[in-house]
Amino acid sequence: MRLLAASAATGVVVAMIVALFDALTVEVVYEWLLDQELSIQAAAPFLGAVGAVLILRSVGFNASASTSDEYVRAFHERNPSIPLREVPGKLAAGITTIGLGGAVGLEGPSIYAGSALGLSMNNRFGRWLQRDEAKVLMTAGAAAGVAAVFKAPATGVMFAMEAPYREDVTPHALLPSLLAAASSYATFVALVGTEPVVPLLDQESSSLLAVQAVDLLGALLLGIGAGLGGRGFAWLVRRAKGLGKDLPALHRLLIGGLTMAALAVASDEAFGESLTLGPGTDSMAWVVDDRTLSLIALLFVLRVAATAATLVAGGVGGLFIPLATLGVVMGEFVGEALGEGETILYPILGLAAFLGAGYRAPIAAVMFVAESTGGVGSFVVPALVAAAVSQLVAGPSSVADHQHQHRLGYLERRFTLPLSSILSTDVLTVPPDATVSEFVYFHVLARRERVVPVVDGGTYVGMARLDDISELDRGEWENLTIAEVMATELATARPSWTLRDAVVAMETSGTDLIAVTDAEGTFIGLVAEEDIVKLDEILDETGA
Repeated sequence: MRLLAASAATGVVVAMIVALFDALTVEVVYEWLLDQELSIQAAAPFLGAVGAVLILRSVGFNASASTSDEYVRAFHERNPSIPLREVPGKLAAGITTIGLGGAVGLEGPSIYAGSALGLSMNNRFGRWLQRDEAKVLMTAGAAAGVAAVFKAPATGVMFAMEAPYREDVTPHALLPSLLAAASSYATFVALVGTEPVVPLLDQESSSLLAVQAVDLLGALLLGIGAGLGGRGFAWLVRRAKGLGKDLPALHRLLIGGLTMAALAVASDEAFGESLTLGPGTDSMAWVVDDRTLSLIALLFVLRVAATAATLVAGGVGGLFIPLATLGVVMGEFVGEALGEGETILYPILGLAAFLGAGYRAPIAAVMFVAESTGGVGSFVVPALVAAAVSQLVAGPSSVADHQHQHRLGYLERRFTLPLSSILSTDVLTVPPDATVSEFVYFHVLARRERVVPVVDGGTYVGMARLDDISELDRGEWENLTIAEVMATELATARPSWTLRDAVVAMETSGTDLIAVTDAEGTFIGLVAEEDIVKLDEILDETGA
């Protein structure tokens, strides 16, 4: 009950934070920008990116521009950490980035704020909660952030549970996430109203036509197109994020800022308005209004470039709405190509397919469609087809950096740790010119060591093993050196290996110890099989 109460409280607080963030970003800064002349609109994204960089370096305590990726990263850590003190800086950087025309979404900072607040609640009331409930509250906070910013509570729950994995979900966080999302949604709509976030979903119900056979074909085509498009977009996002991290701040700001300015001018010339600015809801409304195929295709390309340029510049925001926008544009293109441009079915199917493929969150994408259309069954069925096909075509690609393939048990997670996590460096070694007698008296008898690394001037040369000298005549101990009896054929490990790699190598060599060296053969330390699989930790983690 304490966990559920903490989840509900988290949802209420997150909704208030997101409501203020949404109002300042959209209703104050972005609305002001749309009223300005083209020259100001073209320069605004650059100024927004500069502002975001400065804010993150000062108010944000030198935080990165990552938002929803930080939630996914922290989810997979043994002791998750998302500093609450960085939340104001991230939100302020999001306001300057998105409000001044950056082509990213509000859900990124909202998820960051929600997950950070969830962890903070666990830290504050941890003495009343169990040790493993930190991730549950973090997930509940992320769900509350999505539920508020999209006014879609079920979508928030599914997205928070799907986001950490490409092919799995986190069911243990279901009930707390439901409560957090519900309380967040109720609080948010009480503050700002229930107007849909995606403008095309607010159309009259007369446009919700019955699904025909051609629509299932369209769903199939959209699934294939969105899968390929999502794969390409995910690659571009990774490249853009990489450039944003590798380039000096001034260079990336100039490249991203000038590109966004050029795109704004090109968009105004082609469409009569700067549709490359902002998350993309303006583009959704524009594209469904009887446009030609060439203009729809051009809008798709310009929106992709605008989002990539925003990421290169180091802007702060999410990719949920940019992905949804690209899906709507692609859906409208397919609908027009099939002669079905009068219905909003195809843009909605494109939204579900592209969003699901980009984030590897098909259930959340279809749920978003269901919630946004009032649960119209004729939309949900083809949306399921489009989302499923897009997942198959997209493969393992994703716009999220830290997603895992699927959930792992404790032993599986432990085996993926780097070898350095259990490496023993304070190891007593034996020189190769030591006698067998010295090895026996100083190591076997005095220290109860059966296997000892043989190191010559810092270089690993082999292993001295009691089993190898047990059959020697006692009279030979004083005359034979360790170099003459040591084992030299045993495998060695590198610090970058995983624990699984070490277990396989030890099994192949028939030993329960393995020496760790660098590429030049310099001895670093030792790893024992008993340190890899610690029974007490396994029993503690599994509750046995």
